[in-house]
Amino acid sequence: MYLLIFGPPGAGKGTQSLLIAGRLGIKHLSTGEVLRKAVEDETELGKKAKEIIESGSLVSDEIMVGIIYDALKNGEMKNGFILDGFPRTLKQAAALDVLLSELGFPPVKVINIHVDEDELVKRMLGRGRKDDTEDTIKHRLKVYREQTMPVNSHYLKKSIVFNIEGNGTIEEINDRILKMLKSC
Repeated sequence: MYLLIFGPPGAGKGTQSLLIAGRLGIKHLSTGEVLRKAVEDETELGKKAKEIIESGSLVSDEIMVGIIYDALKNGEMKNGFILDGFPRTLKQAAALDVLLSELGFPPVKVINIHVDEDELVKRMLGRGRKDDTEDTIKHRLKVYREQTMPVNSHYLKKSIVFNIEGNGTIEEINDRILKMLKSC
C-alpha cells in the first residue's frame, strides 16, 4: 500500500504513521524526523533548515523534494510506504506525482486526519518540544491552512482520500484508519 498522511500539526500523523507502517509492513518516512536529525547533526541541510523550522515556516520545496526523491529511488519503498509530512504545498504535490510516475509507483491513497484547533494547541504544548510555543503553534496552523490544506483538494481530484476523525485515543484513531484502509 502506498499512503500519504495529512492533517494539521499536532494531529498525530507521526504516531499514526508508525503504527500503520508496523501493522501493514510498509516503510515509514517522516520528513520532520529527517529534518530534525539534520539540524541536530548540523549537516548542511540542517543548518539551512534550522532557522526556518524554528520560525514555524515550511522548508523550501526544493529541499523537501530532494529528500523524498532520495528516499524513493533507493528501492526500500517499492513494497509500500507511508509519507508523513510530505507533500505540504501544491508544488510539492505536483513534484511527488511526477516522481511516483517516473519511478513506477501506483497511485497513492491519502489519510486525512481532522482535529479541532483547541485540541491541537493543547497537544503541541504538551509534547515538550523547544519550538512548540503558543505563537509558533498558531503560526504553524496558519501556514497549514494556507499552504497545506489545498494539497488535500489536489488529491481529492485524483486519489482515494480517507477523512478520519482525529479525536480520541491513539488506538481508537488507528482502528478507524485501518478499518477505512481495509475497505478499499
